[in-house]
Amino acid sequence: MSLNRSEQALFAYWEKQPDERRHWQAKVSNIALTGRPGDMARTLERELWEHLVERSAHVPILREFGAGGLRRVSLLNLAEHIIRLWGPPPRPRNQADQGA
Repeated sequence: MSLNRSEQALFAYWEKQPDERRHWQAKVSNIALTGRPGDMARTLERELWEHLVERSAHVPILREFGAGGLRRVSLLNLAEHIIRLWGPPPRPRNQADQGA
């Protein structure tokens, strides 16, 4: 999966900030438990955008994205990526679904 510069910078920030990473891991788990599968990534993407806007004023690695005002970029690839990383494992397929 390819992440854009904003997504990559946000993910790199979390790697250096364990508290932030744990917060987003918990958020992914919560969204996975309470959300509908089709809406999880979109819901998470909106929250990631709000997080990027807020943190870009305070975090040097994210500051370049807030210089002169933020232009809305998609964070959907990052949302899908962290759902795969930190979300629940996929349900096993039924034998009937596999053609057995």
